[in-house]
Amino acid sequence: MKTKTWVLGGVAAAAAIAALAWSFAPRAVPVEVATATQGHFEASIDEDGKTRLRERYVVSAPLAGLLSRITLREGDAVQADEVLATLTPVLSPLLDERTLREQQVRVEIAQANVQRAKARIEGAKVALQRARNEAQRSEQLAKQGFVADTKLETDRLAVLAAQKELDAATEERHVAGHEVEQARAALVAVQRPASGSSAGFVLRAPVSGRVLRVAQTSEATVALGTPLLELGDTSRMEVVAELLTTDALRARPGSRVIIERWGGPGRLEGRVRLTEPAAFTKVSALGVEEQRVRVLIDLTSPPEQWRVLGDGYRVGVRIVIQSVNAAVKVPVSAVFPTSDDSGGMAVFVLQDGRARAQRVELGGRNDSEAWVTKGLQAGATVIVYPPAAVKDGVRATIRKS
Repeated sequence: MKTKTWVLGGVAAAAAIAALAWSFAPRAVPVEVATATQGHFEASIDEDGKTRLRERYVVSAPLAGLLSRITLREGDAVQADEVLATLTPVLSPLLDERTLREQQVRVEIAQANVQRAKARIEGAKVALQRARNEAQRSEQLAKQGFVADTKLETDRLAVLAAQKELDAATEERHVAGHEVEQARAALVAVQRPASGSSAGFVLRAPVSGRVLRVAQTSEATVALGTPLLELGDTSRMEVVAELLTTDALRARPGSRVIIERWGGPGRLEGRVRLTEPAAFTKVSALGVEEQRVRVLIDLTSPPEQWRVLGDGYRVGVRIVIQSVNAAVKVPVSAVFPTSDDSGGMAVFVLQDGRARAQRVELGGRNDSEAWVTKGLQAGATVIVYPPAAVKDGVRATIRKS
């Protein structure tokens, strides 16, 4: 009986010791996990932008006179040389030498603008030929494998930019020619007020486009230089984004741009054409002064997709600064800085029920994913949002949802 009592007491003591050991033993930390995947990685600069016309023209009164009622309205299409309005000169019966000289100087200035526009056309032709030659050399070297594809694409974009510059110079020449005609007509009206006052002066459209704004709709007497209409070609649209100067350095010319939240279905494509060299100070909504710079973006999607866009529309732009295929990716919530002062990054990998700290090297990150260039293979199970209890070698278990 005594022996049985000792046996039962020993069993009870062993059970108590086992229970105490189990109760004080470290528990496995419940964690959330994700799998490292391999696929396309893309990092971008996200910002709001506005559309604007590449070129706009303000038609103003070349002389003081009585303006007839303008029947055009915003959105109306006009062709080059189409009659916009008629001015009947209202001239003083006594004209001094100063007024006559001013009109003569206006004619000379208009003629000088024509010569300047011609010089710009010649320069644009030279630049276009230079860009074509460079693109042709790049194509020949690319076939032999001596030039990267990015260099070939940049040269092709340079040809397009040079062609657009030539088109703009040609349009400027047309505008300058119309200004000469207006100045000469005004001079004739000053020199022969009797004959000019009865005939009236016709204002014509300098370019083909649409009416953006009508500043004076009713018949009225207007002064010299009064703005009357604003014209623009809505088929030549661009997007302007104001980026922080630190971000603008990464938005290089030729970078791909994805245009979202523009009001239509799907997304539009674009390319960075130019980053303006001068920055400006802008106060944010929180009252913080920021240095920003304008980035000009050309729309590369077919015009039929964005024809409904107008001047000054708000859009969202994503300027792609990194694009990598077959990249090893993990959620950004799985990456954390190392505890030492090396400035490195690490992740916790779940292996055999334990968390293992593993140093990694990152090639980039976006809002949701991080690109791992070294230290991790696709398919590894990583811990996301690691709690403070997770250390190297700690037991961990996947939290059940």
